[in-house]
Amino acid sequence: MTRPTSGDVPAPDPHDNRRQVLYWRLLARLFDPEEQATLESASLAVVEDIGLPPALLDPDASVGSVVQRHPELAAEFDGLMAPEPEEDGARDRAAEVRRAALASKVLLNVFASRPGNVTAEQLARWQSDAEWFERALGCRPGELRGGRGGRGGGTKPAGTGGGVSPTGTGGGGHTPDLSRLIPAIGPELGSIEAGLVKRMRLREVLADPTLASRLTPSMSLIEQLLRDKNNLSGVALANAKALIRRYVDEVTEVLRTQVEKSTVGELDRSVPPKRVFRNLDIDRTIWKNLTNWSPKEERLYVDRLYYRHTSRKTTPQRLVVVVDQSGSMVDSMVNCTILASIFAGLPKVDVHLIAYDTQALDLTPWAHDPFETLLRTKLGGGTDGTVAMTLAQPKISEPRNTVVVWISDFYEWRHQELFDSMAAVHRSGARFIPVGSVTSSGRGSVNPWFRERFKDLGTPVISGHIKKLVHELKTFLT
Repeated sequence: MTRPTSGDVPAPDPHDNRRQVLYWRLLARLFDPEEQATLESASLAVVEDIGLPPALLDPDASVGSVVQRHPELAAEFDGLMAPEPEEDGARDRAAEVRRAALASKVLLNVFASRPGNVTAEQLARWQSDAEWFERALGCRPGELRGGRGGRGGGTKPAGTGGGVSPTGTGGGGHTPDLSRLIPAIGPELGSIEAGLVKRMRLREVLADPTLASRLTPSMSLIEQLLRDKNNLSGVALANAKALIRRYVDEVTEVLRTQVEKSTVGELDRSVPPKRVFRNLDIDRTIWKNLTNWSPKEERLYVDRLYYRHTSRKTTPQRLVVVVDQSGSMVDSMVNCTILASIFAGLPKVDVHLIAYDTQALDLTPWAHDPFETLLRTKLGGGTDGTVAMTLAQPKISEPRNTVVVWISDFYEWRHQELFDSMAAVHRSGARFIPVGSVTSSGRGSVNPWFRERFKDLGTPVISGHIKKLVHELKTFLT
């Protein structure tokens, strides 16, 4: 019997070794918060060798902060752990190592929470990481924690393909495919988040006015207060409302400044200028009367005074704002209720506000007060824009003088029916503005199906910083 030669034994694949190092580190960190020096140094070498930032191995760095510094990674995180179609041919082992590094970062940030007290900043960071985890699974940010499963009419496509498949293996079986566990992952994420809030002892803090006054209002904290407001009473409820009011006032001041700096209407020269001293145009008056200058007397004789035009062209306008208040749209809900109240304070602007999930709520009577509006919202639930359209359509009595702003990620159940009604609003002569993101960061997800159809309709989706929406509205309404 002949002994095998060295050529008969395949050499170990370096990419397989790299991937195993990353996964062993993942398992070690999940079950033991203490660092394993050998695995850490080996993982650092792997990450640097494949051209990824070392920040991926920093447990204190959120996924969002890594993406902010390396924006090219955002697309790689989307659909990272969603199943992919099987492809014939050789596996891309280098790509598998890269996905393993990114997947490890998301999983550790979400599931390897540290013991001890939790600050509001830590809670906000975990919630951001949880959103990236949901995106990696092919779901919308907030979808799983909002109680909606990863399948059904409103799910986000995995990557650029279709919805999450419960049977796919994804990446040849070498990238973690957790799609089969999505029904269980949602409650687990909710449990982790609830545990973090409990460790914050938020209700206990709210019951103490001194401790409550030390809380810094943030979007994540406001979201928790809005979700928990029906379970609060007495001093705790009063302090919760005070925190919401503080945050609303702070954001209102910022947005009002943006509205004031935005483009305003043209001067209406058909209206004679008001002849009062504050409108006197001294420079023009001197220029027009220079022919009356007397060199001998060194005196200028003024035959006519000139005044500045201050009246601007304004037309009574109706602004209908429709906001998706489902789990992934909390930031938009807060920003848009505040923005609507600012425009409600402008002269000759009739503002109507509608919020919806699977039911629609007309918040117009409180549109001038974002604080009261937010207290009447119910965050979470499913999404059915057709119920909101039923409330919005009767408000479009004069289409030429109406602008409809629809804020949503447009992951809808009855998408064709809703789009047809939106197209009808546009054809009626009303200005229809679809908005996919009105967050402070400008980051958001929009259903590609709706995005393409809005583009074909001639009403492309506004996505980005809230300043874009402010500019669009101010230009139209003044």
